[in-house]
Amino acid sequence: MHVLITGARGQLGSDCVKAARARGWTVSAVGRDDFDLTEVEASTCVLQRLQPHAILHCAAYTAVDQAEDEPSLAYAVNAAATQTLADYCARAGAWLCYISTDYVFDGSGTRPRGTDETPEPINTYGKTKLAGERAAGSCAKHMIVRTSWVFGRGGGNFVKTMLRLGAEREEVRVVADQIGSPTYTVDLARLLCDMLAKPIPGIYHATNANGCSWADFAEEIFRQAGLPARVARIASKDYPQKAARPKNSRLSPASLARAGYESLPPWQDALKRFLAEIKGDSKNNS
Repeated sequence: MHVLITGARGQLGSDCVKAARARGWTVSAVGRDDFDLTEVEASTCVLQRLQPHAILHCAAYTAVDQAEDEPSLAYAVNAAATQTLADYCARAGAWLCYISTDYVFDGSGTRPRGTDETPEPINTYGKTKLAGERAAGSCAKHMIVRTSWVFGRGGGNFVKTMLRLGAEREEVRVVADQIGSPTYTVDLARLLCDMLAKPIPGIYHATNANGCSWADFAEEIFRQAGLPARVARIASKDYPQKAARPKNSRLSPASLARAGYESLPPWQDALKRFLAEIKGDSKNNS
């Protein structure tokens, strides 16, 4: 199978490239430098030249606060570019796997959100990703995979930030009233390739198992990393941000089970493996 992976140099995309190549698939790994997804004509030409059997669309505009000031650019990347990919897939009979987000929901309620629940995003980023979902859904062979709180080897993420702050400070202030599910890119990439190997159209929720608050997550990072830093639990109102964040970002994995896909392991286990991975990187670079 020939898979085109967008955002291939990003946090999730880079692990998807590794997972796909490990299966012996032909992989076209593309990033912003290869072609601009917002340029419809150029993107269409690249797609027609490569002719992939499937597209794993990891590229996205993910600057949540900045999107409030750049809504047109966020829509262009997250929605219009996705429509270009969906149009190709509709013409070619190819599969499109679109990576979406917990931010399509408003964060209400106390239980994990199901795929049958109506999205109601409360910030521009969430609105653009929901528009991208609708674009992806315009081709018959589509899988929309919502995830949350992603961390991995490439790029910046919450785990890396906490490791830095935990080494610098005795106490770190962390929001305690936003609940979600951390997701390790290695685990998610493996699952996405499983899904592309036996694709079933629809919307899916894919995160590592169990939920926690950002403060809980930080405490577990410090504990597993052996850092003495304390977590000062604060409310969202004490850490103002331009874009509103959903209070309840947990996603139910029931959609995976219904389709016969394997759910991801607990986030605590994923965190342990990630810390071992970056510790190995440090040793190799020393």
